[in-house]
Amino acid sequence: MILILGCTVSGLGQTLPPDNPFATESTLPYHMPPFDRIKDAHFRPALEAGMAEQRKEVEAIDHNPAPPTFENTVLAFEKSGQLLDRVSSTFSNLNGSNSDPEILKIASEMAPKRSAHRDAIYLDPVLFARFDSLYQKRASLNLDPESLQLLEYTYKEFLRAGAKLSEAEKTRLRQLNEQIASAQTQFQQNVLKATKDAAVVVENESDLDGLSSEQIGAAAEAAKARGLQGKWVITLQNTTTQPALQQLRNRALRERIYKASINRGVGGQYDNTAVVAQIVKLRAEKAALLGYPDFAAYNLTAETAGNPRAVNEMLARIVPAALANARKEAADIQKLIDQQSGKFKLEPWDWSFYAEQVRKTRFGFDQSEVRPYFEMNHVLQDGVFYAAQVLYGLNFKERHDLPVYQADVRVFEVTNADGSPVGLFLGDYYSRDNKRGGAWMSEYVGQSRLFNTRPVVVNNLNIPKPPQGQPTLLTFDEVRTMFHEFGHAMHGLLSDANYPSLSGTNVPRDFVEFPSQYNEMWAREPIVLAHYARHYQTGAPMPQALLDKVLAAEKFGQGFSTTEYVSAAMLDQAWHEIPAAQAPTADKVMAFETAALDKDGFARSPVPPRYHSAYFSHAFTGGYAAGYYAYIWSEVLARDVEQWFHSHGGLQRANGEYLKAKILSRGRTSDPALLFQQFYGGPPNIGPLLQHRGLTSGTSGASGGGAGL
Repeated sequence: MILILGCTVSGLGQTLPPDNPFATESTLPYHMPPFDRIKDAHFRPALEAGMAEQRKEVEAIDHNPAPPTFENTVLAFEKSGQLLDRVSSTFSNLNGSNSDPEILKIASEMAPKRSAHRDAIYLDPVLFARFDSLYQKRASLNLDPESLQLLEYTYKEFLRAGAKLSEAEKTRLRQLNEQIASAQTQFQQNVLKATKDAAVVVENESDLDGLSSEQIGAAAEAAKARGLQGKWVITLQNTTTQPALQQLRNRALRERIYKASINRGVGGQYDNTAVVAQIVKLRAEKAALLGYPDFAAYNLTAETAGNPRAVNEMLARIVPAALANARKEAADIQKLIDQQSGKFKLEPWDWSFYAEQVRKTRFGFDQSEVRPYFEMNHVLQDGVFYAAQVLYGLNFKERHDLPVYQADVRVFEVTNADGSPVGLFLGDYYSRDNKRGGAWMSEYVGQSRLFNTRPVVVNNLNIPKPPQGQPTLLTFDEVRTMFHEFGHAMHGLLSDANYPSLSGTNVPRDFVEFPSQYNEMWAREPIVLAHYARHYQTGAPMPQALLDKVLAAEKFGQGFSTTEYVSAAMLDQAWHEIPAAQAPTADKVMAFETAALDKDGFARSPVPPRYHSAYFSHAFTGGYAAGYYAYIWSEVLARDVEQWFHSHGGLQRANGEYLKAKILSRGRTSDPALLFQQFYGGPPNIGPLLQHRGLTSGTSGASGGGAGL
């Protein structure tokens, strides 16, 4: 029985008391979660009650005596699980951005239960039979295009979940899914803890020579937060190459930081090698059970790429030019080292430092000259928001009256040019020890006309927080990352779909990165750059000569950034193209990685992969398994759209409205590949990508980085 008032759910042994903030929809604007009322103790009972409620809703569909219709089956299923969605979105977001020991404990405990809950629904033979009967006669149902898309998409999800397996096979699949869910959660928590523990403690300030005063202050604050007054802490980002390597003159400290980065999760208390081996084997077994040769083949059936061959052919096309450029960049750096009387061979921890010197020599500037013009709030308000206002007519008003989960989080109400509501945008930009690394966008509330909900989305970055009173000055890579993640936010905020399953960013992984990759173009568009690149002290615009140099350096270092990315993407594919019988044991994990990199020519490359296996969260926490290629696949589309904008007048409202109408508002309401072709006027063209990355002429500079990868 479901009692709406107080949301008491019974029948499966779960009761959610009315004082639990998840018991009813939030009364805050846009149904934003009431963070000031939510405690850790609320999550476990709310998740349990949400699962119980959805099972009751599915049972009602199963036991409906009427013949299956779109309304009593597809639509009823789409409406199910609202309580579970409400608590899951909040829990998952806080688990990533503001976790604590209790949240981590709940995540570990609930991962197999949530997996079992999903299996109970998607392996329900009665429910699937109702969907199957509708799918078989879908042409005669006279559904509108979006409703037909919902039926077809949901039916395929049932098939991918194993709905046609025998009962014995379903039993084994349930076991595999629970084990995979638990292992993925363990991997994620190990990375978080290992990254925190691997932070490098510096005893003498003189060792930080090369960092700005703001960066040294941030390192002192990080040490103070750990009870290490009088010392400095260099915290680690989730990538292999760390930002501080670009500026630190102390080579021994650079080596310490680099080795701390690559050794995360290999041995010690938070060893992830056994977890990698377990995940790979379990995923391969699952794929075989579902009739696929390997997990990559299984996973890619849901992507626009379709199969591993398409992915590998695309990556292979990029590798030769990327490696050639990276080797040329390495030669340029080694030459500079030799000229400076260096008696050492270029190592990975040297690359960013000396590449920055090459940049300074070649283009006449270094990052220390640029950073004062990239103060974070100016970049956000006068760059990111400005471009969105010009393109889509959006306005952003900061709200200080809404509760947040952490004091640094900012909330903006987004409205259309006519004042009509769009949604809420949250910005969580600073790094914390209890926040996972990297940058990402996610939703607290998704857009849906069915539920009359408008989106509440969040962007997360990991920018070191300076001491109070000091400005937050960004690198240009961090600027690009802000624009990148806001492209995801636009995809969510501008959604205009009936059904939540098809709205916003609920699209294939190798399409979801397209709007974000495209949005990076505005970071370097001269009219936008000139609008936000202002000195944080004087307000003076960046001098035109320096602006020109920044733009000229855009292709600088693409050999490095492309090689580090592609090597990681191919490593991801290698892990997931293994049959279960060939999965390595824990003690062979790093040897397998080395062999995979060597096979593709990367083991002898001077550029390390962007992620090594033990901290490759994209690949081993579920989201981008056999899908890390999605960034470069999507960037093909993004660079095509960038070329389209330039050929149609650039930053203009009409162009933004056209992109919004054809792609950003559509979610998965139609086939995403078809949506792109209808916008672009034809199939994707890889040429603009190769040109943008400087991979057509064989010339390049030397650097690290690469936003959004």
